[in-house]
Amino acid sequence: MNFTKFGRKMTCNAGILSLMDDLGEARLANENMIMMGGGNPGLVPEFQEIMRQQLLEICSDSKSFQQLVGSYAPPQGEKNFCAGLAALLKKELGWAVGPENICLTNGSQTAFFMLFNLFAGVMPEGTAGVAEKKICLPMAPEYIGYADLGLTEDLFLSTKPKIELLDDGFFKYHIDFENLQIDETIGAICISRPTNPTGNVVTDEELRKLADLAALHNIPLIVDSAYGLPFPGMIYTEATPIWNDNLVVCLSLSKLGLPAVRTGIVVAKKEIVRALTSMNAIMSLTPTNFGAVLAERLVTSCEMTAVSKELMQPFYRKKMHRAVAVVKEKFVGIPCRIHIPEGAMFLWLWFENLPITSLELYQRLKEHGVLVVSGHYFFPGLSESWQHKDECLRVTYSQDDDEVRRGLAIIAEVVGEAYKTGCKGASSNDGI
Repeated sequence: MNFTKFGRKMTCNAGILSLMDDLGEARLANENMIMMGGGNPGLVPEFQEIMRQQLLEICSDSKSFQQLVGSYAPPQGEKNFCAGLAALLKKELGWAVGPENICLTNGSQTAFFMLFNLFAGVMPEGTAGVAEKKICLPMAPEYIGYADLGLTEDLFLSTKPKIELLDDGFFKYHIDFENLQIDETIGAICISRPTNPTGNVVTDEELRKLADLAALHNIPLIVDSAYGLPFPGMIYTEATPIWNDNLVVCLSLSKLGLPAVRTGIVVAKKEIVRALTSMNAIMSLTPTNFGAVLAERLVTSCEMTAVSKELMQPFYRKKMHRAVAVVKEKFVGIPCRIHIPEGAMFLWLWFENLPITSLELYQRLKEHGVLVVSGHYFFPGLSESWQHKDECLRVTYSQDDDEVRRGLAIIAEVVGEAYKTGCKGASSNDGI
């Protein structure tokens, strides 16, 4: 069977496909597999009960149930949810937005597919400047799911970070503004905050610099806030959420604990919302109602931000501290650094001078019953050779604490064995 170039690109061996296949199949192959690879949110009992009660109320009312499952929403998304969210953002954050600034999509991944190809790729004939534009990812590593979203090849351009070594075995990435390339070939800038995979939260100063650069070059700055503010609020350091009509802020219901409802949210100026609305109609007719109707009361009552502050953030902060403590206990003598976990639900582990690649390490860990994600997938747009890309793993701590502890112990054992039998010398840098 002959596929088109588009078909071949969408059926390639993408990192995100490998991740999702593993999530779906690994447990079938080994029911005792410790799942530390995906971004599936943890089970927060209090939130689950809030949503269960809300669903029961909807199901007990025929009009609400019809709205949930029996009617198409407009291509922009369910009206009441959009209006409620606009009011929440205005009240809680002071953003000058209305319903016309909000578009819903069938999951955040769909939103980024539309946004990236809206601003980058082959430009129309007669367009002044370059024939093809790219998305600038200001700092690698970045989200694995971005890498294969472009309709054209090599859609992304990224820059190696500055690495700050911190006390007690931690480190932090910073944007290298001196080497950041923003010119006429760039159609948009995109950064996740907090960053998946590292848990990095770019500082307010770094975010302002990116916003200024975007405005200077008359291109949008896209901020992926799927784990961030105002919800689900998985940020454990100081951070200020910002928006203006040159920013595109992407939110999601997934990390609250509703990944299956596939509800992405884009906050942007009206012209961008109209474009996304048109793309929704062409690609999907309309985004799903389910998540918007289910979460509508949380939004219109502003309970969404309270849930994020009082349930989500403490839940994941505690899990993060427990996971870090286990690494400190189990990785003694192993040259491992942890990216300081400022947000999200991941530990990003850097094994300096690892004698095998991170992909080989992933495969060994899978054989030992632990599923993680190889770090090399998280560097879209960074074409230059860099050993660091093959020395890192992303490990999620969102699941059961006992399983996370067992998984980290196995990782320590397998990595320790790799250093003993490998050919590279261990780093002299202080690790854990």
